[in-house]
Order: sequence, then C-alpha cells, then structure tokens
Amino acid sequence: MKKKTAVIFMILTMAGSLAGCGNSSTAPSQSAEAPTGNARTEQENSIQEDKTAEAEKMAQEDKTAQAEKTAQAVQTVQVSQAGNVTGASVTTNGGTEILLSSLPYAADSADAPAVYYSSAITPEALVNTYDALGWTPTGKVAVKLSTGEPPASNYLAPELIRDLVQKVNGTIVECNTAYGGSRSSTAAHYQVAKDHGFTGIADVQILDENGSMTLPVNGGTRLTENLVGAAFGDYGSYLVLSHFKGHAMAGFGGAIKNISIGFGSSEGKTHIHTGGKGGSMWGADQDSFLEAMGDAGKSVSDYLGNGERIVYINVMNRLSVDCDCDGNPSEPDMHDIGILASADPVALDQACIDLVYAAPDSGALKQRIESRNGIHTLENAAAIGLGSRNYRLVDLDKAEH
Repeated sequence: MKKKTAVIFMILTMAGSLAGCGNSSTAPSQSAEAPTGNARTEQENSIQEDKTAEAEKMAQEDKTAQAEKTAQAVQTVQVSQAGNVTGASVTTNGGTEILLSSLPYAADSADAPAVYYSSAITPEALVNTYDALGWTPTGKVAVKLSTGEPPASNYLAPELIRDLVQKVNGTIVECNTAYGGSRSSTAAHYQVAKDHGFTGIADVQILDENGSMTLPVNGGTRLTENLVGAAFGDYGSYLVLSHFKGHAMAGFGGAIKNISIGFGSSEGKTHIHTGGKGGSMWGADQDSFLEAMGDAGKSVSDYLGNGERIVYINVMNRLSVDCDCDGNPSEPDMHDIGILASADPVALDQACIDLVYAAPDSGALKQRIESRNGIHTLENAAAIGLGSRNYRLVDLDKAEH
C-alpha cells in the first residue's frame, strides 16, 4: 500500500515539475497544478479503496489461518475455576481432551480419595475399573442399580454390566418406587426387571417386597432415621452401579442418589423427599430434600462398616437431563464421558460433576443441575462426613500404556 501511495506522489510531483519548466519566469498554469476539487477527491477515493481492499484481504487471510488452526488443534477444554493438578489431562469417550487443572476439586494429593477413570464404556472397561479399586467383598454380594422405568429409560444395559455382576457373584437389588408407574408394586417391578433383561444375567431381589427396616442417621442435617428395604441387611457387601445423568427433582443422579432414594423403601423414599417432615413428597423444601439424600446415604455407609463394605461405579453415558425413573426421557445432547469408580461416593459424584462442567456440550445438563441447586447435595454430604469433595483422578487409559 505504501508503494502505491509513493508512486502516486511521484507522478504528481513530476507533473508539477514539468509544468514549471515551460516558463520559469511565470507561475505554472492552472492545468499543471496538483489536482484540486473533483480530481483530488477521485484520487483520495482510489487510495481509500486500495486500503480497504488490502485490509479485507488481510482479514480474510487471518480468518482462513485461524480456521485451519482450529481444525487441526486437539479440542482442549478449560473452565474458569482451577484445580490443584497441572500438566495432565484425560480424554473423554467422545474425544474431548480435558485438563485436570480445569477440574475444581481434583487434587494432587495422596491423601485425597482415588477416583479411577476409563474413557471406554465397555464390559471389559467396567471390570477393569472395578478391579482398580482393589476391593474384596465379604459375605453375600448385592449389586444395586436402577431397573429403569418403561418404556424407554436410559438404564444400564445388561450386556454392559453382565461380566462384572457375574464376576462378584452378585444379586441385583432394587426397591419399589413411591410415585406410581410400572415399578411401584413388587410383582410389576419383577416383571420390569425381566423385561429389561436383568433376570437373564443374575438373580434379582426387590429389597422392600416385605416392607422396611430402619437405619439410624448419625450427625444428619435433616433425618434421624432412614427407611430402607427390609432385606437390606441380608447382604454383606454392596457394589453400587449408577448411571450418572440429570434428574427432574435432584438436578443430577449418581452414587449418592442411588444409596439414598435408591435404597429407600417406598415409604423411605417419601421420608427422604419430604426432608423427614412427612406429607406430600412433591411439596417439600428443595434443600431439605437434597440434604436428606446425603443423610440417608450416610446411614447406609455407616451400616456397612463405615464404608468398608460398599464401593461405587458411575457410568457416564446417555447423559440425559432426565433420570432413569422417567420412562420417556429427553434425548441426550452431549457426548458420553466414561466410567468412574471410587470407594467414596461424594468424591465420585464430584468428579462426575467436574467433568460435566468441563465438557463443551453440557449446557442443558448444567442448567438442569443449577436450576435444582443440585450441587447442594454434595455440599451437605461432605459437611456431614459421608465423603470428600476433593479427589485424586487416576486415568486408567494412561496406566494401560
């Protein structure tokens, strides 16, 4: 651009000099002077057009270069809060790379509870993630999961969990619902378990088919007792398999919800939903309900040797905003993340929350969690001693290489 301007200036200068040479004793004629009026305007416009064209060309080149850079770069996601781990990352099942430093509660400390992570969501990966826990169950083993509300909920597929359930020689256990539907009566619930393929891979027991048993709640925020299925005490150890997802009332559902609402008998579920106050389960104070879930979960953990006889696995696939208690859930609009396991249910759920918030396509699920104040479940659960929100993430993908 400078070169073009210089050329124009030289032409104008030469024109003025040639006009002066015609008669050095007189002033140059009007026609030989530098352009004025319309002529000057046309030249200025020409210069401006050149500048504009050059700027547009440079902008387009920058845009093209940026697009190529974006297309070639590995997608790396960061959030505003920084955790305590640097220089490492995990890759999700959907292919997103997430820096550990972007996980607010990840800690680079041997004292933090371990949360084991696998990006693969396969029967083999599920068994490997369980094995990483190094846990040896004692007595009769129960595998707690959701049998899923018909006709189209996102329960964990029997094909996915079969190898693990059979590895621990587990009995699949559930409790009846308190909201009606196809699992509110024992006979109908057993039929759903059969229809969904669970009776084809293991024995199944509805824990509250004969009523409830009471567990004391020590140090709870809302509850002093928790009502679980009457057969809860028949098992020596529990493996809790949870499908991590959103929830219409709790905001999200994972390990804590599975050992509270999930283990609750039909009447126990109502007790939790009302924050221990009784009455309609649909009209309770939201925070009381969230706090009661942590209280109930703590009673389960305390009963099982202060957490020694229970471990937890969360599968982060089919990440709908709706729970498996919804027979027609919203279709997930984010990619799968992976499988996580821990002996600490609070650390496990917190790690899942951190990964959801770090994922670039999790807007709908985050909105569901926040609209129900779902994080308060973790806040209360940690405060009453159910577990720790800080965790040490162990990437099994890298350990295999």
